[in-house]
Amino acid sequence: MSDPAPAYNASEPDGGNPLEVDVNAQYVGYEWNYTYLVFCGYIVWLIIPGLGLLYGGLSRRKSALAMLFQSLLVCAVTTFQWMFWGFSLAYSRTAGPFIGDLANFGMKNVMSAPSIGNASIPDIVFCLYQLLFCACTVQIVIGGAFERGRIVPSLVFGFWWATVVYCPIACWTWNPNGWLYNLPSLDFAGGGPVHIASGWSALAYALVLGKRRKDPADHSHGKPHNTTMVFLGTVLIWFGWFGFNGGSALNASVRAMLAAFNTNTAASTGAIGWVLVDYIKKKRRFSVVGACCGAIAGLVGITPAAGFVSVWLAAVIGFLTAVGCALVENLNEWLHIDEGMDVFKLHGVGGMLGSFFTGIFASDSISALDGVTIATGGINGNGMQVGKQFAEITAISAYSFVVSLALLMILKYIPGMHLRVSSEAEEAGLDHDQFFDEEIGDWGMFHELENKHMQSQAINGALPSSSGVLGESTDEQADADKVAAAPVKAA
Repeated sequence: MSDPAPAYNASEPDGGNPLEVDVNAQYVGYEWNYTYLVFCGYIVWLIIPGLGLLYGGLSRRKSALAMLFQSLLVCAVTTFQWMFWGFSLAYSRTAGPFIGDLANFGMKNVMSAPSIGNASIPDIVFCLYQLLFCACTVQIVIGGAFERGRIVPSLVFGFWWATVVYCPIACWTWNPNGWLYNLPSLDFAGGGPVHIASGWSALAYALVLGKRRKDPADHSHGKPHNTTMVFLGTVLIWFGWFGFNGGSALNASVRAMLAAFNTNTAASTGAIGWVLVDYIKKKRRFSVVGACCGAIAGLVGITPAAGFVSVWLAAVIGFLTAVGCALVENLNEWLHIDEGMDVFKLHGVGGMLGSFFTGIFASDSISALDGVTIATGGINGNGMQVGKQFAEITAISAYSFVVSLALLMILKYIPGMHLRVSSEAEEAGLDHDQFFDEEIGDWGMFHELENKHMQSQAINGALPSSSGVLGESTDEQADADKVAAAPVKAA
């Protein structure tokens, strides 16, 4: 039999002096909880490069490198933000209903004391797990700037977005003092703080930046340049989501195992739902990118519900969320906004649908699988829960969009922080403009062929041709033409 569960001691907020006492002794018999959670944190990290690969594959080749670079730098910048004050603003024990204080500023006392989320989880483990949630969310938001947003301002925006948007919403939702927590709205793993907030914020980012330039000669505009990268990114995201949802029970209980099962189920039915819509709309043809988007939509939809619903209802949520997102394929055109990564469609719309379905399908018999939680939805006769979910959706949507818009407008007018690259840089590609001596894939062959072709045409006195190898026009050759024609940057 294990010893009594650890209890927080306010006189030793850091968990005790390790030179005088064994700070691990209080967790004897409960080690499996924090071991499980730290493992979940490790695999959540894989979502970050997964998003980089997904976004890079969806971009045009000449701007794909920027998305890979940002995935790593966003993680680095967010780590600094979280250590500086993010964790304290979201999860301090003395937080108010809307935002935390600076009691844990600079990681003060964040070590071996029982965490605010679960007394059997040390603060340092809980802090790491929540840090990775924040980093994933910031990376999702940055997708709103693809192919035209400057990198340095995007990182500055990410730091402050995590501070003034993510941290307050996380406090509302998951801090025991938060107003949504006490309403209560039901959000198991981040339908509001992660998906609804990032979707609306990415929409604000795209709105402030304006639409991308359209080059009539560039037939790759709006098309993924590398489906394999999209697939690999989706695989990493799907795998990381087991930790994202499975760890959100904050213990290694049966409820956590069910949440992991529900994650895979919803992703699977989400892929089926999106492919079915494509199959009907595209005259019995398939899309790998569509299947990947469907899986992600299913993952988004099940995020707030994973620890509240049965496996069959998880299948329903994943399917309906993906179908709903697929049916608003032309959302960008309806809104007259160029949000080419579909962050708002997948995360904003998907997150709102997931939160709504949580209010309908949440079951007390499922939430009680952790031995502690009782949460009911419409399926248990608690119709009021649907209204509370709408309160969460409305509050988070409005706050994240308005505050993100204000933050972007402030940055836009700070000298040196202009958000968008020049027209020339956009035409040449972010990779050529923002990086040195690096490109996605092997462009050497194309550059060599282009140079020979130009020399041949010059000797013959003919105008340069845009035809590709063996006279066949290709998107890669068109991109190579532009890169070759762009001015070479000084070393």
